[in-house]
Amino acid sequence: MTITVDYYMALTSPWTYLGSAPFAEIARRNNVTVNIKPCKFGPIFEQTGGLPLPKRSPQRRAYRMMELKRWREVRDVPLVLEPKYFPCDDTMGTRLVIAAKLQGRDALKLSQELGRTVWECEESLADPDHVASAARRAGLDAAALRAGGPADAELDALHQQYTEEALTAGVFGAPSYVLPSGEIFWGQDRLELLERALKQTA
Repeated sequence: MTITVDYYMALTSPWTYLGSAPFAEIARRNNVTVNIKPCKFGPIFEQTGGLPLPKRSPQRRAYRMMELKRWREVRDVPLVLEPKYFPCDDTMGTRLVIAAKLQGRDALKLSQELGRTVWECEESLADPDHVASAARRAGLDAAALRAGGPADAELDALHQQYTEEALTAGVFGAPSYVLPSGEIFWGQDRLELLERALKQTA
């Protein structure tokens, strides 16, 4: 039986990126269909009590850095702790992921490579050359994906729709993985628990 997992994520989240490869492997092992839904987590934080990074206390920011160091070792990912282009405008990358999804292409792999752009390559998602390079690493052609439609306005409307769906589902942080039952697993450090639940559901 194929299970669909709703994957609420943000391209510029280091936690989304750290979990992207292991999540893809878990999905493969467990015959999971991934329904990727890029979201705007600024509005989600506003409605769920979260704070953007600059507004968090020094203690929370310091602990975040410590956890990033720990998890890049655990996941064996050469993540740059303070990349040159973080934060950056991810609109271009997000539109491409949604376009890939609508065209039945590997949007999950594309999202992983766009995350790599920020967190390993120290490149900007606001630069079309860097976005195109990420697409090529995923085996895709960025120009062809955009030519295949839809228009920016529709892609942006879907981005907003996914954000609203995240709030309705009870999501408050990235990445979040939601089972058909509505059970939420928040954070890449919950992937082992997600796989446990998938095996129990199968």
